[in-house]
Amino acid sequence: MNRVKIGIINVSDRASAGIYEDIPGKAIVSTLNEYLVNQWEPVYRVIPDEQDLISQTLIELADQEGCCLVVTSGGTGPAPRDVTPEATEAICQKMMPGFGELMRKVSLEYVPTAILSRQTAGIRGQCLIVNLPGKPSAIRQCLDAVFPAIPYCIDLIGGPYLETNEAVIKAFRPKQS
Repeated sequence: MNRVKIGIINVSDRASAGIYEDIPGKAIVSTLNEYLVNQWEPVYRVIPDEQDLISQTLIELADQEGCCLVVTSGGTGPAPRDVTPEATEAICQKMMPGFGELMRKVSLEYVPTAILSRQTAGIRGQCLIVNLPGKPSAIRQCLDAVFPAIPYCIDLIGGPYLETNEAVIKAFRPKQS
């Protein structure tokens, strides 16, 4: 059986320049390793906060690499160089605002500045793209909140069947009628 490909993009000027260690991207890989029973292959990138480059990288991972899921970290705040949501919206056919709504709701339980975050998600072809914040603790909080819906979303867009480790996180799929 082919390994499921999942894209992971850390959007960070400083991490891409080697000034900071890429902790957010590693946090995503670690979390997905806990969540998934499937054999999966990370398609990993660390890139600067440049809207065109973010969009090009998302297209590459969705279209050329065949990732069923791309998870980004960083670039979701209000600062001038935070452009990950704009890059995502520019290349998606459908936006999935419920992901951002839930992530902000969960994050507000921890920090009042969660209202400043612009996490979102969208669909490009058979790929779900989810924009997470850049802080590792917030990454886990947000993924814990939205991941139960991700396998079914990927089913609906024609992607591979993702099986979760139910001791860690349970995917929700409606019962067949």
